[in-house]
Amino acid sequence: MHGRTFPWRVETRTKASTVFAVIAALIVVAGVIAPAYLPRATLQDLFFILTMLVLAQSWNLLAGYAGLVSVGQQAFVGLGAYAMFAGVVLLKLDPLLSILLGGVAAAALAIPAGFFAFRLQGAYFAIGTWVVAEIVRLVVAQWKTLGGGTGTSLPGAATRAMFGTDVVQRLFGVRPAQAVDIICYWLALLLAVATIFTVYRLLRSRHGLALASVRDNQEAARAVGVDARRLKAMVYLTSAALTGLVGALIYVQKARISPDAAFSVIDWTAYVIFIVVIGGIGTIEGPIVGVLIFFGLQKLLADFGSLYLLALGLIGIVIMLFAPQGLWGLFASRTGIQLLPVRRLLRGGPIDN
Repeated sequence: MHGRTFPWRVETRTKASTVFAVIAALIVVAGVIAPAYLPRATLQDLFFILTMLVLAQSWNLLAGYAGLVSVGQQAFVGLGAYAMFAGVVLLKLDPLLSILLGGVAAAALAIPAGFFAFRLQGAYFAIGTWVVAEIVRLVVAQWKTLGGGTGTSLPGAATRAMFGTDVVQRLFGVRPAQAVDIICYWLALLLAVATIFTVYRLLRSRHGLALASVRDNQEAARAVGVDARRLKAMVYLTSAALTGLVGALIYVQKARISPDAAFSVIDWTAYVIFIVVIGGIGTIEGPIVGVLIFFGLQKLLADFGSLYLLALGLIGIVIMLFAPQGLWGLFASRTGIQLLPVRRLLRGGPIDN
């Protein structure tokens, strides 16, 4: 007696993603032990790459998956950094603990900011987020106990006594300042891995499907029961918390802050948008490719002064014209390769038995 079975199954994993998972694990392990064999300058470069990657993934989650094009992410970077400074200078907390305070403060700001910004659409939303960032910058600039408009520095004693610095000093035989750099690098690596994993798991969940439907057609998504406003609020809050955490971490490493630097639209939003656009918006791999290209261009063109910004702008325009999906999007569309696939694939078929 014969019958037919239908062993259809839904998969997201591909051969390329399996190989990439192994390579990524090896890269992370190499990254953890990097302070043992890399000089301080290289660790600082890696710290920059990792923190910009977190910022890019956070903005990509907003714009690439929720359709929320924000140009005010510097609000969360700056507030997260200032909250960390307040924790260290005013509350006498350990800098590492104060980093968490930065994430909480950014998430708290996202609640009223989102209430205001979500009433706007398209370009008005983008302008609204920038206005919120400027308001926060102006308010923080009046905070006299943290230096007002000129800013302030972290107490040297606080950074030297930061949790783990004595262990790192003994382990690697380095001075306190270098020990702080190593700890900040490890935290940046942890935050980058955690951010990519969080975004990946989110996009593979039912919330990820709902998010894609909202991005593609918000009215149609609402028609099938998706609460678009609630979903966007969740993504906005998540992005804000991640951005606040990385902002606080950046300024632990810098140890010096001012309103103009912490709320710089160029450093924390324009560069991030450039990274995502050239890498590939709406993909997890895009910001990874974009941040590596951005770092390379920065090293190559940084000596050219204002021409550096002009060159970045021209490169961005060319890529948007000839590869609107970004370099990774172009590569993936030509080859079909996905290293971190979130699209569901139907495998299998009917089999006689």
